[in-house]
Amino acid sequence: MVDRRAFLSAASLAAPALAAFGAVEGPGSPAQARASAGKSAKLFLPEDDLKPATYDRLPLEWNKQRAKKLQEALSAEGYDGILLTDRWNVIYFTGLWHTTTERLFYAFFPTKASDPIWFYPSLDRDLVKSWWYTDGDVYFDWHHAKDAFPNEGKVHMGAKVDLFEWVMQGLKRRGFAGKKLAADRELTPSAQAKVVRVLGQEMSSAEEHCIGMRMRKTPEELALWRRAYEYFNRAHAFARDLLLEKGTDLTDYDIGSAATKYATDLVLADIKRDGGPHSAVGISVSVNCRTGKATAYPHPNQFHHNKVRKGDALQIAGALRIGGCGGELYRPFLIEPITDHGKKLWTVNRDGCLMQKEESIAGVTCSTVAYKIHKYQVKNGVAPYIYHRPAHGEGSEGHQPPWLALGDHTMLEPGMCFSVEPGLFDTEHGVGTNFSDAFVVEPEGPARQMSRLPWSEEWCWVKL
Repeated sequence: MVDRRAFLSAASLAAPALAAFGAVEGPGSPAQARASAGKSAKLFLPEDDLKPATYDRLPLEWNKQRAKKLQEALSAEGYDGILLTDRWNVIYFTGLWHTTTERLFYAFFPTKASDPIWFYPSLDRDLVKSWWYTDGDVYFDWHHAKDAFPNEGKVHMGAKVDLFEWVMQGLKRRGFAGKKLAADRELTPSAQAKVVRVLGQEMSSAEEHCIGMRMRKTPEELALWRRAYEYFNRAHAFARDLLLEKGTDLTDYDIGSAATKYATDLVLADIKRDGGPHSAVGISVSVNCRTGKATAYPHPNQFHHNKVRKGDALQIAGALRIGGCGGELYRPFLIEPITDHGKKLWTVNRDGCLMQKEESIAGVTCSTVAYKIHKYQVKNGVAPYIYHRPAHGEGSEGHQPPWLALGDHTMLEPGMCFSVEPGLFDTEHGVGTNFSDAFVVEPEGPARQMSRLPWSEEWCWVKL
């Protein structure tokens, strides 16, 4: 979810900005409908055959099916269970959305039983026990003192419990000593020593099984991705219209904050929720804007609060997810008067994006796509402005394998989702261009584009 302070800040800023734009009524109102059908929305690309989901999150039955597939694959290799330690693996295979800090939060799946065994802190007890729960062990907090549970009236300064070893003891009590087990990552030598001390033999890594499933999106996931991008299309149209309407009266912060407020209201108006757990989960809404010199750095470290000026580059960017599904959407703008150099950077960048779409075909390696894009960039004389690979895999956590990079020789497969950002950055002249979107590898032919935003000069070269 949006950080509370950021949300309140955006809300206070967005109110006057929205009022100035003429859209101050609530979601679903005539004013919002007019905003959604404004000038920019008329430039959207045509719809394709992927229909948006009507559900707000993937149903628990979907998670159970994914867990069963993992269990069957591991059972076929002789494993008796897998320990999930990574937040995103736990969410994917159990459906339980939760927040991780320093606190240990694990789930263990036996391969010969359907339900997970939970190892979790007391502050999450209501979330865990109201979800897919039949068995588990709870500790009070980090650091946990032996037998100390203030919530049960047991307050004393006991010995600090080694919680990783505590998990191993929990597995031993349940009969998993001496069994062939895996974890969702390669354990450190110190962790393996504890596994051996308690359970008698090391845990293997099943990381490739887990990330392999998460990389290949199912039709149910892609439908929810499409729904997220439908909101994101409208948020970008709103931001562009606001830029065209108020332009140099605004800062980049004004545009980003107003668009985030608009998008948040748009999304949450459609989400069924009652304030309790397990609804309105996996939602993140962020629309950012930066203008001028800040666009020339791929990862700027300064706060963006600069006036929009004629002749500058400007980027509207961000990420939007529902139930963890969705991704990035960026468009780089050039504000008239536009230099020939700025036009060249923008055009080579845009053409690299379209090349990625055409070249991202099942059966081709990631490195091949990256190679062709980088060769095209170099051929067009923009080598000094290349700072990074053309794209990264996209998932609930944001960046996810595989990578469209020269050193990643992973074969593209249907359902893999990628960002789209062969960006070019000129720090000397203070201009940068970086698109992003989501391309999905299809069984046949070029990749599918998730957004409906165009790649055109009409959208991105603007006069204020």
